[in-house]
Amino acid sequence: MSAGFDESVLASARRVIQSEADAVSGLASKLDARFARAVELLLQLQGRVVTTGVGKSGLIARRVASTLTSTGTPAFFLHPVEALHGDLGMVREGDAALVFSTSGNTDEVMQLVPLLRRLSVPIVAFTGDPASSLGSKSDIVLDCSVGSEACPHNLAPTSSLAAASAMGDALAVALIEARGFSQKDFAELHPGGRLGRRLLMQVRELMHQGADVPKVEPNTSMRAALVEMTGKRLGCTLVVNGAGRLEGIFTDGDLRRLSQSREDFLAVPVGEVMHRSPQTIEASALASAALARMEERSITQLVVMDSDRPVGIVHLHDLLRVGVV
Repeated sequence: MSAGFDESVLASARRVIQSEADAVSGLASKLDARFARAVELLLQLQGRVVTTGVGKSGLIARRVASTLTSTGTPAFFLHPVEALHGDLGMVREGDAALVFSTSGNTDEVMQLVPLLRRLSVPIVAFTGDPASSLGSKSDIVLDCSVGSEACPHNLAPTSSLAAASAMGDALAVALIEARGFSQKDFAELHPGGRLGRRLLMQVRELMHQGADVPKVEPNTSMRAALVEMTGKRLGCTLVVNGAGRLEGIFTDGDLRRLSQSREDFLAVPVGEVMHRSPQTIEASALASAALARMEERSITQLVVMDSDRPVGIVHLHDLLRVGVV
């Protein structure tokens, strides 16, 4: 393709992005007390949030339901046509509906509205025309109107969808803040994701313990200590006294430095060259805290403690393997 073609395509893309950005930013001036009422309505809701819409507005409604559910507001998507053929049974008194329609006059949506009314379900309209049929029959109207679509013919829903999606996000985030929905709350609803691992996983779930932990006493020769380190493959050995209390740690890095400074290093008692103040962490600490400690100290393992006794070792590789980053 020619350079002229490339420039034309890039200019078109930039125009679309700018058009949608303008549509979203223009929503800020449209927010008023109605938005606050919508937030208050959902905060006091005893039931669930029902989102609905058809076509591309339906896709936005489905996404908003997913966002609300994942941030502590139970919600589900109801297709207007399926609602007319039995799925209306999913809706109960005590629910509230978020109805998405750019025109505000969509036939399928307007057939559903009186049925929601019959169930005493309050309706919040997300529409580009507050004076539309939907707007006139809703309890709260959120103005999602845009100057024009990004489509060159001003036909394909583009900027209007970006605006409706952003308004849905604004509502979801306002609910997050009003409820005090925390990172921990979010992680508990996303236990399988990276955020869940970072915010929920504890050191005890990853640490090596029992017979897998390398341990020697202070008077153990370096030769014997190396056998223990090699067998357990954690890049270190703990040094404990006869009562099992932690005296120190000896690592692979210590071994390299020792071998360069002493020819008789294999006969040296490990207690003479160990680190007497190893970095430690509790088993109940978050794995993310263990990672932060390792990064701060530029080390690859932490001793897991219960009072003054070591109960395990957590290694950097274990944290990276499960995606705690």
